Amino acid sequence: MLRQTALCALFALFPLLAADRPPNVVFVISDDHGWSDYGFMGHPGVNTPNIDRLAREGLAVTRGYVPTSLCRPSLASIMTGLYPHQHRITGNDPKGNARDAANRASMVNVFQESKTIAGMLGAKGYVSHQSGKWWEGECKCGGFTECMTHGDVERGGRHGDEGLKIGRQTMKPVFDFIDRAKESGKPFFLWYAPFLPHTPHNPPARLLSKYTRPGLDESLAKYYAMIEWLDETVGQLMAHLEKTGQASNTVIAYVADNGWVQLPGNETFMNSRAKLSPYDAGVRTPILLWAPKRIAPRRDDRNLASTIDLATTVLPMCGVKPAREMPGIDLLDDKARARRDSIHGAIFVHTSQDVNRPAANLKYRWMIRGNYKLIAPHSANSAIPIWESSPKIPWMLPRAEVFDLAADPREANDLAPSRPELVRDLTAAIDRWWTPR
Repeated sequence: MLRQTALCALFALFPLLAADRPPNVVFVISDDHGWSDYGFMGHPGVNTPNIDRLAREGLAVTRGYVPTSLCRPSLASIMTGLYPHQHRITGNDPKGNARDAANRASMVNVFQESKTIAGMLGAKGYVSHQSGKWWEGECKCGGFTECMTHGDVERGGRHGDEGLKIGRQTMKPVFDFIDRAKESGKPFFLWYAPFLPHTPHNPPARLLSKYTRPGLDESLAKYYAMIEWLDETVGQLMAHLEKTGQASNTVIAYVADNGWVQLPGNETFMNSRAKLSPYDAGVRTPILLWAPKRIAPRRDDRNLASTIDLATTVLPMCGVKPAREMPGIDLLDDKARARRDSIHGAIFVHTSQDVNRPAANLKYRWMIRGNYKLIAPHSANSAIPIWESSPKIPWMLPRAEVFDLAADPREANDLAPSRPELVRDLTAAIDRWWTPR
């Protein structure tokens, strides 16, 4: 304990010593990735040495969560540091014609009402680059100075278009940006959100061959190979930062946008209680923060964290005061993590019924206090399918559920029928967080 305290004190000095050199910031965001599917999380079959390095050499908060388990609103929360009911991006698409530019622009316009990390860092002199997943139209609308995504509906723009080539086809746009930023002498913010390990699960043959073996379902082998493909690109990114001499002054934040469970036989994810669900398979993700000389290596398996905390953690490192409406904490503050007793989130329909009113799209609220987790259905919207193309989902809930995550991490034993007083207590607490109107 004394050794860790001394290390933390030593590392706390480095931001002061480097106060005249704002750090570069890199967000690495995995896409549809199960929270336990990493080497450092104990998975016996997945090879993730580069992400494991981030966990080993930085702060690894393993009880991390996204506030909602769907990519667009989850990414919007990462970028704004706000809950979905605050920034009002609650689904992937607006109701109606998905190819109508004006219809899609209605959600982008809502997003632009919130401050973004890219925009706030830009005001501090940062240059920034978007690659990979991006839903909010032409990405300069999010505050980036340059980007891969054009967002033009007429040219196939929806969730990343040209940006989705990063990682799967090339790393050159990212490397070129890093090189230009170095030449300019300006600090940079990089949004690296590759379409990995997201379907289609079509990994390179050289990786798939490592997982193809008797007794392992082919769909699982492909998913595991996709994860290693993602990990390879993280290694390439880190190697380029090191090659250009910028790793020592760069902060890397790693998360997944939502969870995933790959069932044998390529069954739909809707049967897995993962994506779009309020269960941990959908909303849990480890949160990693890596910065040589700035962040002391440590692992936190006890305290709760949320991806809304990324903004309130990274912005102060760059000399930027978080916006007053951002409810997150500074994850580098060990005492702040220990003081937090609960986190919250909400699940909404995939296709927003009303882009201006989050409650119209709400299906569940959820919260974790200590080890107890409440999942509370929003009965007013019970008739609205969470996913229009799959209206009959096995895990749709008629009533509240409560789980003890310490004793039952897979959420198989619902305590609600036997603990009505706990249901009432947690419901009152979640109403204090957000009461939908």
